[in-house]
Amino acid sequence: MKTIRRLIYGEVLSSVGFVTLCFLSLFFFFDFVEEIQSIGRAGAGQYKLIHALSFVALMIPSHLYELLPIAVLIGTIFVMARFAQTSQYTILRTSGLGPGRALKALLWLGAAFVLLTFAMGDYVSPAADRSAQLLKARYQGLITVGHTGAWLKEKQRHSQYAVNINALESDGSMRGVRIFEFDSQGFLISMMQAEAALHGTDDAWNLKRMVRTEFPPRNADTQHIERTQMEDFRWPNEISAEMVSAALLKPERMSTYDLFQYIRHLDANRQSAQRYEIEFWKKVFYPLSCLVMVVLALPFAYLHFRSGGIAAYVFGGVMAGISFFLLNNVFGYIGEMQNWQPWLTAALPGLIYSVLSLTAFGWLVLRR
Repeated sequence: MKTIRRLIYGEVLSSVGFVTLCFLSLFFFFDFVEEIQSIGRAGAGQYKLIHALSFVALMIPSHLYELLPIAVLIGTIFVMARFAQTSQYTILRTSGLGPGRALKALLWLGAAFVLLTFAMGDYVSPAADRSAQLLKARYQGLITVGHTGAWLKEKQRHSQYAVNINALESDGSMRGVRIFEFDSQGFLISMMQAEAALHGTDDAWNLKRMVRTEFPPRNADTQHIERTQMEDFRWPNEISAEMVSAALLKPERMSTYDLFQYIRHLDANRQSAQRYEIEFWKKVFYPLSCLVMVVLALPFAYLHFRSGGIAAYVFGGVMAGISFFLLNNVFGYIGEMQNWQPWLTAALPGLIYSVLSLTAFGWLVLRR
């Protein structure tokens, strides 16, 4: 059985590696062509060819995370179909490779791809994507969202704050920061405007060139507004750098832990977290789609192929895999609009395709 596993694993790994390399090369070319248009534009510096190549290279982990399940599907389908066409799988079955053992062997291989996908999506891809965005911001300009920037809320013991960040600098500092302070009844009591802000070592921001405007209480006899200017001011809060990145960057580029922390922050401040909850559960279930892919590929080993007929079956399997990812994205949008349970929205496409692939596998095994 070890010899059979080594044969299957070696063939699948080489095939998946080849498909992944082809896809990454294609995406690298497309990204580079798109970045060529930006070469020579003035930002904080000069965006040159070496910067474009570095940016495109830093985007490879994100593409690898997105492409691994579909590469696993294509590679495994090709190997299983080729085994069936050349009658190798028939020989393997007579050597003791029953349906249960075949499924178990592929699931173990799928589990290895699950771990690889999780590592890429949770550790390598977020760090590389953040570095790519900051690199681009350094030579092309600032990272910003819309005309007003990003908005965050912070609830503290005696007051609550609305924080507006206009843009994120290439070194991670914040530009154009406004902090509105409200009392427990929701009345505005102060406003702080700072040209820049830095994350301190403790749970605080260091506001640079800050102007603080204090408004009188609602029932005060005098309506005198006080303004204070400070070169440096320390503002304690629990808004981390990852939360600021979440507001300014794409949530799907964040790690699972950072998404979880940001969701807790939104819930604590009574903000809607539906979109981020769906992305969180997608990050949890997405690596498991590698298991769905290998189960979806296994029935191809039980088909009979005529000469030259393998291409049509492989194409059909690829289209089934693409439809899985299309359904995964569609369910995300529908779940957000219809307010479905986030975990169910993320898990349902995988469950549907797992049932379909296991049904096809069982039907082919019983029929053959």
